[in-house]
Amino acid sequence: MTGEESLRPQSLMLTFLGDQVLGRDVCVYSGSVIDVFARAGIGEQATRSTLTRMVNRDLLRRQREGRRMYFGLTERSEAVLRDGEQRIWQTGAVNRHWDGTWTLLGFSLPESWQRQRHDLRSQLTWSGFGPLFNGLWIAPGEVDVSALVAELGLSAHVKVFRAHADAGMDIGQMIEETWELSDLAGRYEAFTGRWQSWEDRLPDADDALVLRLRLQTEWLRIVRRDPRLPVKHLPDDWPAEQAEKTFRAVHDRLSPLARDASERLLDLVPARPQA
Repeated sequence: MTGEESLRPQSLMLTFLGDQVLGRDVCVYSGSVIDVFARAGIGEQATRSTLTRMVNRDLLRRQREGRRMYFGLTERSEAVLRDGEQRIWQTGAVNRHWDGTWTLLGFSLPESWQRQRHDLRSQLTWSGFGPLFNGLWIAPGEVDVSALVAELGLSAHVKVFRAHADAGMDIGQMIEETWELSDLAGRYEAFTGRWQSWEDRLPDADDALVLRLRLQTEWLRIVRRDPRLPVKHLPDDWPAEQAEKTFRAVHDRLSPLARDASERLLDLVPARPQA
């Protein structure tokens, strides 16, 4: 399946944890993780190094049971996973309920602050903003960027407003000029092309768990990069709705087999309170 090879082990790991650990107050045996990831084509060394890096980044904690090492969630990883869960299942890919509000962010940085400018633009893009003009960025809805700006140390250089467009404003044209719609549409179309055939197919039982991990990881990667522009101002053939239907249909089809596989393949223990 084209595009799978670009999924990072940590992204797959977060999906795996959200699927199997989040909300269950359990830890998972490292050998179980290695087994599942081997089925996804990721070697033991890469899986172990991913687990270690995530412990070092406070995204996982270790719990020893006899001679076995288990891994559980931290407050930080739980927050990341809850956000992903919300983005997939509640927020969704199609913004039908926009109230006309925009968030405007203006910034003015010294010419020598090239790194800070790059970091700010990267974070704004990740948060759904597009460049309306050189130092003025815009996002649909009410976006809270206070933590983002504070973390970059730029609070004194940024001004944020809520706004509504003037009655004569062509919002559709503004959107086309501000965001790379063709790139985003291409991601949705490619996702549908990769996964639509699985709406009518069933994999081998043990492959269903890995397929569902890939499905969710790919889908979350796309919707996290989507600024959720109001659908009434997007082209009539906007492909997000079809892609979301494909995601949900394939997820529903794979889930019973994936649950059976996880019960067979995973060694889970209750999470003990941390000291």
